[in-house]
Amino acid sequence: MRKRIDVDLEEGAIRETGLTGETLWLGGRALADTILSSEVPPTCHPLGLRNILVFAPGLLAGTTLPSAGRMSVAGKSPLTGGTKESNVGGMAGTILARLGIGAVVIRGASDTPPQKVVLIGENRAELTDMPELRHLGNYEAVEILKRRFGENVVIISIGPCGEMKMAAATVAVTDTGGRPCRHAGRGGLGAVMGSKGLKAIVIDSVDVPLREVVDQGAFAEAVKEYASILRSSKRVAFWRQNGTAGLVDVSQARGSLPTRNFSSGVYEEKDHVNADRLKALVAERGGTMGHSCMKGCMVQCSNVFRDSQYRYLTSGLEYETIAMMGPNLGIGDLDTIAQIDFRCDDYGIDTIEIGATLGILTETELFRFGDSKRAIELIDGIGKGSLLGRILGQGAVTTGKVFGIVRIPAVKGQALPAHEARAIKGLGVTYATSPQGADHTAGFVSEETLSREGHTERSRNAQVNMAIVDSLGLCQLTGLRSEYSLFARLMGSLTGKTPCEQEIRQIGMAALGRERAFNLAAGIGAGQDRLPEFLRSEPLPPHNTVFDVEDDDLDRVFIE
Repeated sequence: MRKRIDVDLEEGAIRETGLTGETLWLGGRALADTILSSEVPPTCHPLGLRNILVFAPGLLAGTTLPSAGRMSVAGKSPLTGGTKESNVGGMAGTILARLGIGAVVIRGASDTPPQKVVLIGENRAELTDMPELRHLGNYEAVEILKRRFGENVVIISIGPCGEMKMAAATVAVTDTGGRPCRHAGRGGLGAVMGSKGLKAIVIDSVDVPLREVVDQGAFAEAVKEYASILRSSKRVAFWRQNGTAGLVDVSQARGSLPTRNFSSGVYEEKDHVNADRLKALVAERGGTMGHSCMKGCMVQCSNVFRDSQYRYLTSGLEYETIAMMGPNLGIGDLDTIAQIDFRCDDYGIDTIEIGATLGILTETELFRFGDSKRAIELIDGIGKGSLLGRILGQGAVTTGKVFGIVRIPAVKGQALPAHEARAIKGLGVTYATSPQGADHTAGFVSEETLSREGHTERSRNAQVNMAIVDSLGLCQLTGLRSEYSLFARLMGSLTGKTPCEQEIRQIGMAALGRERAFNLAAGIGAGQDRLPEFLRSEPLPPHNTVFDVEDDDLDRVFIE
């Protein structure tokens, strides 16, 4: 039986309980939703004592299934005011699952600034104080933790932005190289972790065996089929060769690349920031393409990027960061973008949210498109907690309110990601209706991009399937999201009880239902399932389209 670890930082107590039979098929997002909906008052303050923070590895994490070690981090969001699940790679999901842990739940708060560290190992969990970690960036904090607890530990941490409780703060997870470059980036959950007085969770990964499965033979056969699909997938081959940076050219071609604060869907200098440019710099400087953020990954979409002096900057220069800190800010230089990415990883701040925030700041005298030096100065100001930095660190909506800016690319308080809703209208439906706020990973819709019809069903199915994938711990870049029969065999041979396909779909439907019910009780109703007004009124070059999906179609997404 999987277990649950509850850490009460107010009492300084840790207790372990078994997960009930009702959670047999639940992991990741579905399990986190179940815990949140039953234990967190929807009207509580996100940074108050009654909110909790849940770390839940996917149901299939810790097994031999490739690309299946992702973890959900969840709580009430200080950015949206609603429920939030932020999905992350790295090694934490795999090792927690191998330790038999289905969820780690953090509650209460410490009476000191964030300096608490939770240690988790085989048959042990304990709390310690490390005041020397306070105010440190993720990279330095991780190095100190590894020197104390061993090079092989897996670490979950926050940087100074989480300590300062900024609404755009992230939770960092170390990758296969022990670097804190994988982030549960969206929704400000790093601030929730900081509000608890928790700086880090250290997980002992030495000699942790694979999870046991009930039917080893059947599970091995299902894994073999799954791996065969990935090996023959052109989609997976594309990610391995180009990384997610390959989406720069894809987005340019369909006119969905956010440029200069979402004023265009194409960028005239896109060849300076696309995958070909990235690969050339990586090869020239001794970096790596095809890097894995978690062991056993067959997608291998990440990269190790070095600066012009061959110094490491990031092992994950991804499309969302490139687009939001590059074309969206009129910056056509991968070196500048990588410098920003390193700082955001170290400070612990979401590159999507801050990219959008700096974009709207161009409506003031404080920033101009294309000013690389100023962009880095502003990021440093966020990480160091300057007055302006503390405003920007609260995200696009708060920044817009402070400076009286009307044109803000956000839904339910969360900034739009790097895929233009006027050029991919089905994805715009997901942005509008997802309980998570604007989030491309909540349910990507790529069919009939410029059509205004048929997206209700497309978005609904995409959101249900993505909730299932997040619950199982699968990487969404595999493209496997609706293979219910294969999922059923994996789940059945793992647990000893095989779900039917309708029961698998119900996992996703129930998760979304709980999230929407939580939001409704928190005061976030259907009236907020809308995109910003400028997306309906401003035509987007090059297709000169607006988001014209009817409100009635948005309201029908969750009628099923």
